[in-house]
Amino acid sequence: MKSEINYKYPSVPDLRARAKRKIPKFAFEYLDGGCNDDVNLKKNTDRIRAVELKPKYLVDYTPPSLKTKLFGHTYEAPFGISPVGLQGLMWPKSPEILAKAAFDHNIPFVLSTVTTASIEKIAEITEGNAWFQLYHPAEERVTKDILRRAEVAGCPVLIILADVPSFGYRPRDIRNGLSMPPKMTLTNIINSAKRPHWALQTLIHGQPSFEVLKPYMSKNLNLNQLGKFMDATFSGRLNEEKIKKIRDLWKGKLVLKGAESSQDVEKAYRLGLDGVIISNHGGRQVDVGQATIDSLKDIAPHYKDKLTVMMDSGIRGGADVARVMACGADFSFLGRTFMYGVSALGKKGGHHTVAMLKTQLTQVMEQLSCAQINDLQSKRIKNNY
Repeated sequence: MKSEINYKYPSVPDLRARAKRKIPKFAFEYLDGGCNDDVNLKKNTDRIRAVELKPKYLVDYTPPSLKTKLFGHTYEAPFGISPVGLQGLMWPKSPEILAKAAFDHNIPFVLSTVTTASIEKIAEITEGNAWFQLYHPAEERVTKDILRRAEVAGCPVLIILADVPSFGYRPRDIRNGLSMPPKMTLTNIINSAKRPHWALQTLIHGQPSFEVLKPYMSKNLNLNQLGKFMDATFSGRLNEEKIKKIRDLWKGKLVLKGAESSQDVEKAYRLGLDGVIISNHGGRQVDVGQATIDSLKDIAPHYKDKLTVMMDSGIRGGADVARVMACGADFSFLGRTFMYGVSALGKKGGHHTVAMLKTQLTQVMEQLSCAQINDLQSKRIKNNY
């Protein structure tokens, strides 16, 4: 069977470099950047890569399995695709491409409220297996209707966000006019013209829009009106009362994303949530906190028997997945890596990226003599980090 990996781009840095060449500067910087001075953006990955694992070779060994059970479903790998806003801005039909790859490879795909595909379209592609991440509508009627749509679509897991009490301060996006309301500046138009493949695909598929939110928006909003709509629609700060209401409304699995303190995880547990994702929004919200791997190591030992403990932010390749799982995560998620893949390789980018990550992770497990994902925890060297 032909490999799904394009061996011209066998690593995440290769995909990132090609993505930078293929998409306009404003789109690449939206994807690639963090907030403020990018301190946490860099620290997230650096701290993950400080984790060391020790191989043992002269042992009885069976070939590794990446299969991982999560919320009653057995996935083919211990990683999934994180929710990303405005995906179609970076490459047309990105959420659809990634959802199809996730479905074909049997890993979770998470749809964001503010991305460019509808709940219904992604449910069709994934046969109702996609997860959904909810931003916090200010109006209860909008919350209820979005949850109704997600339930009808069959979404098994709902994620609610703790780390967006305000929009991150992102200097690149401000310079590029991608704050709210977004602006198509002359510079952005020129940059778009320099990327003819991206421009042609965007012309074919149409300008990206907030498909999940379309039923709640007036038709033909101009950019200024869109900004006012977004400000009026979302109330970012999450609190216990909001969580209780959502817990009462949502009958499926409920996960808190953005938890970095034991206090928040304890509240999630008391409120009846099923899991948490240790995350700092990929370094896009706060620049003064600790790396997610450090938060994971603090939290996982105390809550793994109470909640499903997952992590994103800073994970780039298969070796990073191994490090995170070795530090006690039940599952991991990657966002930028998959968007580099689809921005670099278009329709083939999703399958390429999943296959590449699986191959990288399998090679690490073979070197460490790990037959199962859980075996990675016994390989972590704890005295140096």
